[in-house]
Parts: sequence; C-alpha cells; structure tokens
Amino acid sequence: MVDQNPYYPPPTGEPVTPAQPWGPPEPAATAPEVTQGYEYHRIYRAGRQGWGWYVGGILTSLLLFFVVGAVVVLAGAIVLLLATGTPLGELGDRVAALASTDDVTPSVLLFLNAVLILGIPSAWFCARVLHGVRPRWLASVAPRIRWRWLLASFGVSLLTLFIALVLGALLPGASESEDVSGGINAFTDVTRDFLLVIVLMTPLQAVAEEYVFRGYLTQAFGGLLRNAQVARFLAVLGPALLFAVAHGAGQGFAVFTDRFAFGVAAGILVIATGGLEAAIAYHVLNNLLAFGFALFFGDMTEALNASGGGWWDVAISLVKSAIFVALSIYVARRMGIRTRTTPGVLEPTGGRV
Repeated sequence: MVDQNPYYPPPTGEPVTPAQPWGPPEPAATAPEVTQGYEYHRIYRAGRQGWGWYVGGILTSLLLFFVVGAVVVLAGAIVLLLATGTPLGELGDRVAALASTDDVTPSVLLFLNAVLILGIPSAWFCARVLHGVRPRWLASVAPRIRWRWLLASFGVSLLTLFIALVLGALLPGASESEDVSGGINAFTDVTRDFLLVIVLMTPLQAVAEEYVFRGYLTQAFGGLLRNAQVARFLAVLGPALLFAVAHGAGQGFAVFTDRFAFGVAAGILVIATGGLEAAIAYHVLNNLLAFGFALFFGDMTEALNASGGGWWDVAISLVKSAIFVALSIYVARRMGIRTRTTPGVLEPTGGRV
C-alpha cells in the first residue's frame, strides 16, 4: 500500500506549503511527475526532499558497499577459519591472502563476490531508511523485476556479445589478453572450484553492482536537482564515474574509459527502459564471458587486475555498448515497456512510499 500526502495536490488547485521540511518544495513544479508518473531516476522525488538526504545517501551507500560489507565478510571469514581449525598464528596471513588480488584463488574470488553481493541489502537499506521509499522501487518503475523484459534483455545481450566477438576477430589490434593461440587451460580441481564460484556467485555480484550504481546511486543523483533534464545527465554520469573509479587506482586510462563508457551505457538503459533489467542482463553476461575466457584461456589474476588495454579493445567495447543500447531501446519500445511509474501511484509524501 502506498501512503499519499492528503495535502497534495490541494483541492483548490492552489499551491500549499508542505507540512514537513522534506516534502516537495514546489508542488507546482512536481505536479507533472505526479500526473504523468515518475521516471526511474526521479522516484526519490516522491520521498524525503533536501540536499542532506541525497548527499548523505550517496556517501552512506558507498561506505556500506566498500567498507561495511568488507568488514562483515571479513568477520565471517575469520569465524569460519577458526571453526575449521586454522591456528591463530596463521590467521593473519590467511585473512590477508583472502583480501589480496595479487594471487587470485577460488577463495579470493569467493570473498570478493561476497563483499560485493552485500551491496544489494545496503541499497535496500538506504532507499528505505534515508528516502522513505520501499526497496522494490529500485528494481523498476513497475515496481518489481519485469521477468519477461529481463529474459528479452538476455537475448539482446547474447546477440550483442556475438557481434562484438565477430568484430574483435575481424579488426586489427587485438590485445594480448585475447590471444588464445596457446590453447585451452588444463581442467584441474582449481578450475572446477573457480567455475563453481563464477557460475553461482558472479551473476549475483553483477546484480549487486547494478543495484548500487544503476539503482540506488542513479535515483539519488537523479533526485538531487529540481530540473528534470539536468538531473537526467547527472543520474547517468555521476554513477558511471563512481563505477569506473571503484574498479581500482591501478587501471590504465584505456581501461578506465572502457568502464566509464559501460557505466554510461547502463545508466542510459536504466532510464530509457525504466528499470535495471537490461543493465543486469548486460552486466551478468559480460562478467561471465570475461571470467570464463580468463579461466579457460587466460589467467584469473590478470583478469581481476586489468591495468592496461589496447584502444582497439575500447573502440570495440564502445561499439558493443552502443549496439546494445540501441537494440534494447528498440525491443523495449516494441514490447511496450513502461518508463514511468503509473500516474498517482507515487505522490510526494513525508512518509514511506
């Protein structure tokens, strides 16, 4: 059930001052979003208003995602190591090895994925507590995961990745990381363990990153400004920049550009399709392809510590993202996917919605 502000819109049609300081500052300006429905990145305009809620939410979400999540998983790892008989003298080294990507093992990949997956409840927490909006509005304007659209997005993603692989094979300048002339890696127990972690955990890790960067942060940046047009640019560029920075200081400029472009493409899709489904499908398949390639043809440590890359790779990635955005928007329009909330479902309110 959605709480609605009984003072908005006023019965007489005259503007009123909201009872709470975090209510809509200008009812006349927000009226079109109430009568036409909110775009995905503007949903928090129906929640608590004020710079403090948005800026505080952005900082809190990053703190929860990068610090608190790591502490929680680290504490769980310590308990597990002690319970399995690890001597106290070895505990520090074992824990340090888990948190280091200098030598990636299945345990290290599991640890990193577990930390990132906790981004989902952290995004839910920020939406509910800081903005008074139910977490389900992070999924889409429905508000839920639209499974039919998610399935279609996986199909579009597969087609796009196939086109990208063909382009990579035809165009010059392929990076050394894509050289498979050495043949397939031997299948060992370590390969099996890596495969289990990738299949079971990597999709959730990709979903979590989308909930944080294209979900919560897109809505927080998108609600920060009253001007809806300027807010649209901020909602795409802000999370994309943070997404690229979050992948580490050791990445080269080409890799940073590639990840920033990925974030921009995913951010455009979230707003253009009204939800996370297309971005989730694209991110999941990209990660599965990257880790699968590294597992069977390359090296997992190099894959997680990518610091360089050819500009041909970046160009192919940009073309791939552009193709996916165009195809996804086309298919979404053909399927009649909503890009706004149902009019009247969300109204500015001081309470939870």
